[in-house]
Amino acid sequence: MAETTPQSKKVYKPLREVEVEYEIDHEKCEKCQERPCLSSCPVDALHEVPPYDQVEIDEKCVGCVLCREACPYDAIKMETTLSEPVLENIPNINTKLCIHCGSCVDACRTGAIQLISSGTEEAHSVIDEDKCVRCGFCSRVCPTEAIKYGEILPRSVVGGKAIVVNQKDCIGCMTCTRVCPSRGAINVGKVSKLPFINPSYCARCEECMDVCPSTAIKYSSRKKAYQNYSKIKTMEIVSELLEKDSERLAKEAVKIDSILEKIARRVSYQHQEAEFTQDVTGLVEDEIKSLVDGDLELEDVGDIIEATSPRREIAVLEEECLGCGACINECPVDCIELEMPSPIHIGEGCVSCGQCVEVCPVQAIELSEEYFQASEGQILFKRRRVEGPRSGEVTIDHVSCQACGVCVNKCPVDAMSLEDDVVSVDPEKCIKCGECESICPVRAVKLITAD
Repeated sequence: MAETTPQSKKVYKPLREVEVEYEIDHEKCEKCQERPCLSSCPVDALHEVPPYDQVEIDEKCVGCVLCREACPYDAIKMETTLSEPVLENIPNINTKLCIHCGSCVDACRTGAIQLISSGTEEAHSVIDEDKCVRCGFCSRVCPTEAIKYGEILPRSVVGGKAIVVNQKDCIGCMTCTRVCPSRGAINVGKVSKLPFINPSYCARCEECMDVCPSTAIKYSSRKKAYQNYSKIKTMEIVSELLEKDSERLAKEAVKIDSILEKIARRVSYQHQEAEFTQDVTGLVEDEIKSLVDGDLELEDVGDIIEATSPRREIAVLEEECLGCGACINECPVDCIELEMPSPIHIGEGCVSCGQCVEVCPVQAIELSEEYFQASEGQILFKRRRVEGPRSGEVTIDHVSCQACGVCVNKCPVDAMSLEDDVVSVDPEKCIKCGECESICPVRAVKLITAD
């Protein structure tokens, strides 16, 4: 009898056929000594072939592309084509056992089961084959065991539990999607690009759990499973709506931006005082109606205003400046120069952080901020003096962040970094200038101030 060890792997029998096309650049492959592709394969489909130990892939390959991702020399090219999943037959209902209680009708998530009655037979449940997703719920709730289900799948159901994908551990190989026999049970998120399980459709056959190479698929309580599914599904719905509406919103944002810029110039020129607040609701409404024929609502304008950054202007009062150079030493972006015998000169590299304003001993540097504010159905235009640096923090929405690195490259003090596709901020270096917030293409960066 052959010995078995705890390390022995389960024999893999795919429930879903996959056609794998691959190509290995052996010249690149020869450079690799570690061969991480071999250990990355969850089904032992990669082998070294003597006499030159070239790596080849055999028929056990399921096209999970883990070897391709593990290859440090980009020597493996792979494309996979999936067939439709093998489905369970629809549940079979024994009309003699059915007591037409309606439990299966209530349990069905797709409305595939109905109660019917005719003159020749007792009332009983029938299943619409086109609507049925073979989830097995009707079988589990039937009090008389009149519904037979599970002709293909093994019944290995843990009471009160549900199978979930831990997306923190998931490596995105999609092996689970290739073996799942229940249509609609495993979906791939548009936002996370990772698989997630719909507990209502999962038959709990454990096939996905058995083949998962990162052990990211496990049992959980049904409550947690539905909470997690609901959270992911909500994100998917929002993403889909944003995708459909993105073109319209982009056009509206451009229109509104031109309106606000026009109003800002007009109102700003009318005021000489250092600080003021003016209600511009009427001006905005009139401009919107004339520009877009009333297609935009004031609420839409308010949402866009909340996402805009204040406009700052800095100036040197030459008659007050002593040329002491205190601001030069303080400037974090080195854009201030002393032009003797003239006062200081602030260059184009200034990010209006306010640090020079704070240290000037004679208040010879003025920094003003103009911005719109939406509040209680009104749109206000404000100007205020800035007395020093902002206080607050820069936050990153890692769900929205695309790890493009634009903010990292734009940061004038190198306070942002990108490692393993995650953007982080060094609070010790950050000067709260807001450059990252204004440049982020998906608005994932937010400067939260305490002002």
